[in-house]
Amino acid sequence: MRRSFVPGDRLGHNARHRRFRSLLGAHCGVDPQHVHAYVCGEHGDSEVLTWSLATIGNLPIDEFAKRRGVELGDEVRSRIDAGVRRAAYTIINGKGATYYGIGSALSRIVDIILHDQRAILTVCTPAACVAGVEDVTVSLPRLVAGQGILDSFEPALNSEEQAALAGSARVIRDALDSLDVLR
Repeated sequence: MRRSFVPGDRLGHNARHRRFRSLLGAHCGVDPQHVHAYVCGEHGDSEVLTWSLATIGNLPIDEFAKRRGVELGDEVRSRIDAGVRRAAYTIINGKGATYYGIGSALSRIVDIILHDQRAILTVCTPAACVAGVEDVTVSLPRLVAGQGILDSFEPALNSEEQAALAGSARVIRDALDSLDVLR
């Protein structure tokens, strides 16, 4: 059994889903509040944008785009992906750090916990198995309330995204395995 530095009810937040929703909403001409899309996995280059599950209102993103005449091909998706994935580097180059965003995300988590709001957030907590990778901590949609994480929801991804989530979890597992302190 591997030890974890973080008890299972403690949180680490992935604010990238907000960036994904914001960029997707801006491209589609919709307030991001009505866009549901998650970024799962590690907080870095292997994170997974869950395009197959993205919705606007009650419509899958591809159906919404088709109905509204919005281009959502590979080039657009690549641009949005890069905007999400590379945002931290852009912020660090501009401000020198990302602590304002981290502070804002942490403030939101504290508010949810203090007021028992029972919100679905993409946050990290240790898990027995994610996408076939054992004993790993990655960002997934989770129900967060006054008691901490009440439930975790590993999304039903398409095969490409599922393989990417397994790869992302493997990045974390390999990093942990390389540390003698966790053995």
